[in-house]
Amino acid sequence: MADPVSAMCEQLVKAVNVMMDAESNQRYRLEALKFFEEFKEKCLFCVPCGLQLADKSQTAVVRHFGLQILEHVIKFQWNNMPQQDKVHLKNCTMELLTNGTFPILEEQSHIKDALSRIVVEMIKREWPQHWPDMLKEMETLTSFGETQTELVMLILLRLAEDVITFQTLPTQRRRDIQQTLTQNMDSIFTFLLSILQQHVDEYRRLKTIPGQELKAKAHCRVGIATLNTLAGYIDWVALVHITNDNCHLLEILCLLLSETELQLEAAECLLIAVSRKGKLEDRKPLMVLFDDVAMHYILSAAQPAGAGLLEVRYTFLKRLCQVLCALGGQLCALVGAVAEVNIPENLNKYMEAFLAFTTHPSQFLRSSTQTTWGNMFRHEVLSKDPVVAQMAVKYLKAAMTNLVKVSETGLQINCNMKNFSNNMMSFTAFRAQQGDVARHACKIAPMEAFQIAGEWLQYQINTPLDTGNALSKTGEGLCSMLSPSARQWDAMTTFMESVMGQLFKIVDKEKLPVDQGMELLQAVVNYEMRDPLILSCILSNLSSLFPFVLHRPDFLPQVFFKLFPAITFEVVEESKAPRTRAVKNVRRHACSSIIKMCRDYPEFVLPCFDMLYTQVKKLFANELLLTQMEKCALMEALVLLSNQFKDYNKQKAFLEELMAPVTTRWLSEDMRSVLWEPASFLAFIGADQVVNEPAAEDQMGINRSRISFCVYTILGVVKRARWPANLEEAKAGGFVVGYTPAGAPIYRNPCAEPLLGLLPNLLNLIRTHNSLFLPENMARLSETFSRAYDVMDVEKNLILAISQPTMDMYDSPVYKSALERMQGFFCMLYDNCYHVIGYAGPALQQDFYTVEALAEQLVGSALIHLEHVPDHRLRPLIHILYIISPSSCSRVFMKPLVMSCPSEYYDGLLCPLLGLLFSHLLQRLNLRWQIINQRTNMCGSDDDECSEENQVTQEMLEDRLVRLATREVMDLLCDCSTNVWVFSLGDDEMMATDSTQLNTSQTYPVEPCFDLYLCSVCLQDIYMTLLAISFNSLSWRDTTNCQRVATQVCWALLRQVAGGNLLPEAVTWLFASVLKALQMHGQHDGCNAALTQLALFIYDALRPRYTELRAIMNQIPNIHLEQLEQFDQRTVNPALQKVGEKKRKDQFKKLIAGTVGKPLGQQFKKEVHIRNLPSLFKKVKPSKDIVADSEDAGLVSLFEPDHDD
Repeated sequence: MADPVSAMCEQLVKAVNVMMDAESNQRYRLEALKFFEEFKEKCLFCVPCGLQLADKSQTAVVRHFGLQILEHVIKFQWNNMPQQDKVHLKNCTMELLTNGTFPILEEQSHIKDALSRIVVEMIKREWPQHWPDMLKEMETLTSFGETQTELVMLILLRLAEDVITFQTLPTQRRRDIQQTLTQNMDSIFTFLLSILQQHVDEYRRLKTIPGQELKAKAHCRVGIATLNTLAGYIDWVALVHITNDNCHLLEILCLLLSETELQLEAAECLLIAVSRKGKLEDRKPLMVLFDDVAMHYILSAAQPAGAGLLEVRYTFLKRLCQVLCALGGQLCALVGAVAEVNIPENLNKYMEAFLAFTTHPSQFLRSSTQTTWGNMFRHEVLSKDPVVAQMAVKYLKAAMTNLVKVSETGLQINCNMKNFSNNMMSFTAFRAQQGDVARHACKIAPMEAFQIAGEWLQYQINTPLDTGNALSKTGEGLCSMLSPSARQWDAMTTFMESVMGQLFKIVDKEKLPVDQGMELLQAVVNYEMRDPLILSCILSNLSSLFPFVLHRPDFLPQVFFKLFPAITFEVVEESKAPRTRAVKNVRRHACSSIIKMCRDYPEFVLPCFDMLYTQVKKLFANELLLTQMEKCALMEALVLLSNQFKDYNKQKAFLEELMAPVTTRWLSEDMRSVLWEPASFLAFIGADQVVNEPAAEDQMGINRSRISFCVYTILGVVKRARWPANLEEAKAGGFVVGYTPAGAPIYRNPCAEPLLGLLPNLLNLIRTHNSLFLPENMARLSETFSRAYDVMDVEKNLILAISQPTMDMYDSPVYKSALERMQGFFCMLYDNCYHVIGYAGPALQQDFYTVEALAEQLVGSALIHLEHVPDHRLRPLIHILYIISPSSCSRVFMKPLVMSCPSEYYDGLLCPLLGLLFSHLLQRLNLRWQIINQRTNMCGSDDDECSEENQVTQEMLEDRLVRLATREVMDLLCDCSTNVWVFSLGDDEMMATDSTQLNTSQTYPVEPCFDLYLCSVCLQDIYMTLLAISFNSLSWRDTTNCQRVATQVCWALLRQVAGGNLLPEAVTWLFASVLKALQMHGQHDGCNAALTQLALFIYDALRPRYTELRAIMNQIPNIHLEQLEQFDQRTVNPALQKVGEKKRKDQFKKLIAGTVGKPLGQQFKKEVHIRNLPSLFKKVKPSKDIVADSEDAGLVSLFEPDHDD
């Protein structure tokens, strides 16, 4: 046998060398790999070859391959090996551990790892039943030297990872090993601590002796390995093992923080220990770390801050910072809870150390502390402690520095940031986080916070402007984003907003520092600045301090006199150059400030209405002075104030006067001809003309701006005009015109009459816009504007989550090409038109729904030519049924428009709208997802390798657009068309759910809505379409959508028609759709749980009447027909149900397991089979025979014949 083994080993060595040689030919390398794989699968003497290759005489690469062979044998051949061969391999492996390695500092780490894997694979198959002395043998191995001790640590660590962390074993084997580990944990921890103490002591002794450096390093290496192994156990063992012997383990770890070579691993262990969850009573001993001795070692380890920029030192500081954060988390959990833990006496010492990390130059360290600061400032008990109150003030002072934007020269201090752009993105998130914590600190010390903010504002006002070296491109002497003054003003403004936002909420009106606040406000109003970046900050501070004006009403005009010049702000007057983003921001900021004041304090601002109206009319006199958006913003402010008239006729007259110019232009015959005809529309806006010089399209730009202004105005009025919220005021003002049969008031909106007159042309504009996507109209676009309907670059970046390069472009003039301006016009116009329709229902109510032939008009405009509308225009179409919340900075969907529709208009309005819309969505999304599935299936072909970058980007964009559209359709489906019966899908609760009791314990009612009407005969076709969309979407490649729809939509829709006469083909398709979805998404736990529950619901509800479901179950691969028969009989005859619902759910899950697909990475992987051994921990069921268990059956003896009366 020796000759063939030696010969094979020689071939294997050659194959290994060919594979690992960088200069080998690709064909030879593949042949060598194939030979090696065939050897592992077919050769009969893998073990002797593996042992020979793993010998120390071989090279490290060859030894590693030899160990891989042995590991392969254990993984895939162990179950078929004779017992003597297993014993032989085990003994040879133990020999390798003892004598088969080089000294610890010479041996390669991958050799140690491979050797430890072999032992762990045997342990997973044989311990503890067939290898009861494994732990003792490991302990014996440590007596052979440092190398063997390190190997033992690696074995114990990998065993814990495989069994506990990764759980790569069958359930029973994992349970046996875990329970055995738990039973022996006292001895394991004692063993680990003794090894750690022994080698740390030797390391400390030898490192001071000249010539003993290598021996010291060997002991240090063992100490590091032991700490890593401890880290693998501390995370899951019972807390008592960590806190045993008066927290001896924590004491050792704290002491090791002073050892430079061991401190990082010690900090890792300490972090895991301090981060443990569990019962509060069990966590109380962790508070020992707040004692003076432990805190001394922790703080001493953080002292040498000068070395913070060295990578190893910096990593340690990060871990130490996380330890302090975790300690703070334990403190917040234990203090004031049932554990009855008092506030530590040296809390001040801890918080000073914590503050030191908050002021560290590293942004990561500063950011890491924010969550803990927030928890402390929010804590019911800690927030009232004097120490915490003092630290809140110190934190606010530290925030003054931390909020300042990092300059480019300061980038080197932040070790985590690879470039300046990433740094700025990280800083934005950090600033938001810090602002939130500052608000909570302000609640603890509001007056001190106001004092700090006020002093900072006064300092900035009195400090001369410092532009620094980063000169602005806007003009000489102006700041750029990175100028010192700009960064300081920006930070101060953020701080002021955080403080003032809380001050007015928590301080009583009588105690407000009104005089000081008005002094600051006066200083802001008097401060003159022509730098756009600084001026924007001034306007923010003006808004923050504005609530003080409520106590000094006479000051209000001065505020407006400060804002109105900013609306028309220009760096260079009458300049024809495009405005910079900074200048545009100032103008928009001023408009937004006025809107905010009119929205939040309308009654207070109302006395200035005439003055505001006069100023607005002056601005409107020059058509080129303001942009259309700025004009609309000022009009919205006036409309908000007009809501306070509380007089229908007066407000209607004002709105008619305000909209008169728009009405005249919008209803003119010229405009009508433009809006009704696509060719005329394109000619009017200049989209059919070739533009060579910017000046040539000036007139067309004015035409576009006039259309935009009209639509902006209509949107602003329908969004802002409302009746009084108080019913009595509404009745007195003439806003109430009647009552519904239920007694609810019917309101009329003063803007209804003027707006309804504009509606026909608006609908025609929407129809024309949809018609622009027809091929004949696409052909009318000139070469300049051939891509006018494409996704804008800004929108594309948002969809693809690509960050915007704002830093370099912020102060550059915004030069837009003719194409970009045209794209922006189409995008804005399309969105705003649909938003008008979305707001019209809730705003105009009965007046809108009673428009003659409204359904026909909407179908003939908004829903026409949908097959030609591109995907990125589909989303505004869905928004037709939504109200966008104007008070939120993000787009928040409120109740659908259909909620506002009176029930008497369901048949005439909603039926045709939703029928057409959902039918189109079903066809479109099915087609789009079919294309995406085909692309996914083709992934990996040669074509992909040579794809152009722009083509790949386009495919990514199309994929993302389809996913976004799909999720918004499902939002619409959930909110608008599903019954509000939601079943729980929590693991335990779902498993325990009785699917035969769906009407009671399984569901809970929420607000009934339009969906109940969908069940009526009138909308059966729509209802079937909704079922088709929801069940089709289960198999689209979107796991988030699949889980949500399976959980919230599918059964909620199906259950309402499950009792009816469904076609057998429909039932078959529905059930098969769920199984198909399991094949695609079943590898994801969340989807698997939702789909399994849905399939069980369908089977339980429909199987008794549809035998076709049984036929589908018969086709599932690898299904056990006997078990299926038993399950099927219990389903058909509920009286036979004897098992619990959880067990029944498990049975069904096993039956359909053959449908669950595997992820691509697992499809071709060879499975490892580990046999179960006789269980060591069987639970003995208590006997229910009372007589048998009784030692003295006294009751029975009374009835024995020989009983002595």
